[in-house]
Amino acid sequence: MSTPIHRTSTRQSAPFLASARHREGGSRTGSTSARPLERALLEMQSRAGNRATTAAVQRLRDTGTGHAEANGDASPAAKRENYRDRIAALLDRFKKNLEPIDTFIKGFQTPTNAAFAQQGAVAANEGLKHSAAASGTSAASGNLLTEAAGTVVNGMDAYKSRKDAKEHETGADHHKAMKKAKTKGADTVVGAANSGSYSAAIAKEVTKIQKAADAAVASEASGIASASIGAVKAMRSAFRIGGAANKYQQIKKLGDPHLVQAGSLARLNESHEQAGWAAAEAYVALDAYWKHEGPERLELVSEAIDAAWEAMGEARDVAENLQHAENDVEKLSKVQQYAKKKQLTKIGKETAGGGGESVKAAAGVVTAVAAGTVGLASNPVGWGLAGAGAGLVLGVTMYKALRAATKRYEEVHHPERWAPQGETLAEAASRKESLKHAMKFWKKVSKGERQAMAREIYALAAGPDISGNTTAEMRASARSLLIALKSGPAKHKLEPDAWAETLNDPAKSSGWIAEIAEQLASG
Repeated sequence: MSTPIHRTSTRQSAPFLASARHREGGSRTGSTSARPLERALLEMQSRAGNRATTAAVQRLRDTGTGHAEANGDASPAAKRENYRDRIAALLDRFKKNLEPIDTFIKGFQTPTNAAFAQQGAVAANEGLKHSAAASGTSAASGNLLTEAAGTVVNGMDAYKSRKDAKEHETGADHHKAMKKAKTKGADTVVGAANSGSYSAAIAKEVTKIQKAADAAVASEASGIASASIGAVKAMRSAFRIGGAANKYQQIKKLGDPHLVQAGSLARLNESHEQAGWAAAEAYVALDAYWKHEGPERLELVSEAIDAAWEAMGEARDVAENLQHAENDVEKLSKVQQYAKKKQLTKIGKETAGGGGESVKAAAGVVTAVAAGTVGLASNPVGWGLAGAGAGLVLGVTMYKALRAATKRYEEVHHPERWAPQGETLAEAASRKESLKHAMKFWKKVSKGERQAMAREIYALAAGPDISGNTTAEMRASARSLLIALKSGPAKHKLEPDAWAETLNDPAKSSGWIAEIAEQLASG
């Protein structure tokens, strides 16, 4: 949790007030039915969520004050664009500050609330039931705040990406922007629906606190909304699994580069042997001319030296080409294995995440079915489903967070590991500074393994003006890998020749590398 801050608002949140009112009511009536430890845990959850959310808002406010300068003589359109980008950046930072709180709520607070509510219902403990409902209101409010912020950010990203796609009508930049626009657009729709689901969950918990007559209706509506959102997310995960599996199969069909390039390597090896024999024969001839007697001796020796020098140069060039081709085969084999591993990892993550959403959907169904009696909170089956679903989703979230933190750590502690060749390396950070950087969960990794692999693929697939000594066969294999990664001519809305020209354009290199890195990570 974040450190205590002193500029907190004097206004208390609704969940806290509701909990406070309940405590006051309980003391007036002299009720002591709720266990002190359970009540304390639920109150601590509510207070912790309120304090952490307030801290996130104040950090965002502090960050925003550093960008309050005017835009100078920029045009009105440029100012609007700049304001839009700044607002999107601030909202994105706000959302990422809330994500650890949201993870805690989904993985711990919500299942714990369900457990206490179920226990309170079984024991007919009204005090415990009401405390759990107050904590549940706080949890759903935190979820709603995070989801709403993410929905706005995704909507702005979708709008900007679609605008970028129109600006770049073809090529890697167009495909990358259009893909992002579709993904963020879908995220916006799902986020809006999920925000509605959290609103229904808040209403359900509030009716429990107030002992309203329509509590069953609110519980049923919340269950239906939760089940629907879970089903949509599970279906989306299924589509992503299908896309990743298809991409994996397409990469696998390319075959082992060592076997595919065996003929090309054999021809280069044969040329190397022939060049070696030619060089040896040239030196034998030179030795014979040295022993020749006669007036033309010097002329013959001079010609023999030129021939030997030329043969040695040819042999050296062929040897370099062979070595370069062998290195390229190793590189292509490495990047293909990496691409397949990324797709398998994505399948695993989406399977676990989609499974968690499916279980949560089932829990929502149980909520809706049992709404006429005591709902999810008092149904052990529903409680178990909710806990299992939350556990799966939390596991995937923690895995992603740990992987990202490890990559951020390596990025600054071992800058030489994945840095571009020829780039001036930054000084390696200390272990302490690297750990601090790893904890900056709002920052993306810019120099990691995926970016390095993207550069390797581009170097193999690029045109002769960029790739240098890469053989035509190797270049064709690397471009087949690009097509398998869904970065082919059709995806870029280009004819094959025009698509190949973009690979030979140094001005488009950075766009290509970013496109390949994106396609390695997506299904």
